[in-house]
Amino acid sequence: MTEFVNLGLAPTTLAAVAETGYTTATPIQAQAIPAALAGRDVLGIAQTGTGKTAAFTLPMVDRLSSGRARARMPRALVLAPTRELADQVAESFAKYAKGTKLTWALLIGGVSMGDQISLLDKGVDVLIATPGRLIDLFERGKVLLTGVQIMVVDEADRMLDMGFIPDIEKIFKLTPPRKQTLFFSATMPPEITRLTTAFLKDPTRIEVSRPATTADTITQYVTRLPTSDPKAKRTALRLLIERGDVQNGIVFCNRKSEVDIVAKSLQKHGFDAAAIHGDLDQSVRMKTLAAFRAGELKLLVASDVAARGLDIPAVSHVFNYDVPHHADDYVHRIGRTGRAGRLGEAFMLVTPADAKSLDKVLKLIKKEPVELTLDGVDFSAIQDRPSRARGEDRDRGRGRSSRGRKGASDDRGETQAKSDKGPAEVISTVPVTDDAPRPARQRQRGRNRSSETAVQATEVTPVEPIAPDFGHSAEVAKSGSTRGSTRPKPAATTNPFGDMGIPAFLRQPVKEPA
Repeated sequence: MTEFVNLGLAPTTLAAVAETGYTTATPIQAQAIPAALAGRDVLGIAQTGTGKTAAFTLPMVDRLSSGRARARMPRALVLAPTRELADQVAESFAKYAKGTKLTWALLIGGVSMGDQISLLDKGVDVLIATPGRLIDLFERGKVLLTGVQIMVVDEADRMLDMGFIPDIEKIFKLTPPRKQTLFFSATMPPEITRLTTAFLKDPTRIEVSRPATTADTITQYVTRLPTSDPKAKRTALRLLIERGDVQNGIVFCNRKSEVDIVAKSLQKHGFDAAAIHGDLDQSVRMKTLAAFRAGELKLLVASDVAARGLDIPAVSHVFNYDVPHHADDYVHRIGRTGRAGRLGEAFMLVTPADAKSLDKVLKLIKKEPVELTLDGVDFSAIQDRPSRARGEDRDRGRGRSSRGRKGASDDRGETQAKSDKGPAEVISTVPVTDDAPRPARQRQRGRNRSSETAVQATEVTPVEPIAPDFGHSAEVAKSGSTRGSTRPKPAATTNPFGDMGIPAFLRQPVKEPA
């Protein structure tokens, strides 16, 4: 075991480390800190939970504090994939730079850009940013990166998953070629390897794997379902939550869309739950996290990316609604509970489609979770049926050529065309013409032949039917003139489709998740 006092850090930095209560460095810290202090590029292959944040923050603070005390342009740049992870890096920097005069700015989306610009105008030593917001500020002319001496890329493989690699390449090109780069990634897919080959200079390669073991304080359960139906999974999740003494818990989903659906379903059934993922506004995310930390929110439904970097010390339960695609994510997920000697429980829903992912998890943790059966429920009979508007009506509509558009709305009630006020007249809105309405069957064919006329339906005073004149219509549409027309113009209406502003055949019932 290596102690921090033996890594070559300055006394001021060591004092800051001592205040945090740490004395012994983790393997990634013991290897990366001396190389970074020497000014070498570092390629660190390490997962979340290995202490890599301090591995690049401590030497960065040490090197910057020994230089000039103030800089108009930033001298260091840290890139993180998510707002939460960037915020965690900023908190770490604040702790370790406590005894220095270094300044920094946190540049993330979802918060006021004006406050960030004010900090940049004053001048800061360190930028901690997500790629999108940094590029946005650069394109507005608010930040220059030509003075960057140290650049850190954290969780590069997650940036690859999120589509940030083109942004990372652009940012690299905006910084000086002669700079120190500290690059960290849990895995090294080909795209990440290409990036490191292009921008790192003879780096010191450090590979440290997080222990693929789960704490003995966590009791792990597996619940197998006979179906992959989402409604059946949501039902099973609710039963698992109800059966346990859940003080607070995190529900993990693989996709952001699923996070929203599961959170709304739990809320619908009376559970105190809220969603957190990257598409939510930053203020909403921070408010949700604050409520969860304070015990005001019982269940947090999250994606893996959004949950990275979150430090929530006391979580009683973790629910894996989806089996993670990456086995190491399972260890990271359930590591949220059973901390500091506390007992915790972790549940995982497994469907027939999860066989391969489950095998990877079991192979990694080298443990057999307890099989938990939910009796009294026939999950194979539970189906998340699509709404009629998307299912039956759509299929029925494929053969409705003799019925026209009206067929799609038969099961939703009669249209306005059958009201006592009279037949609906078809008018043209773009461009405006005075053509008489065409019969329904011809009108259907006309939609396929030309997209020049947008058709809307409204109720007006009936007019005498006039034989359609397609040639004249096209001519009028091109010229924009209605001269020579003796046909009456349709009556003006405030909204041709009624108060809702939506044609009847487009109205579909909204089905909430069960």
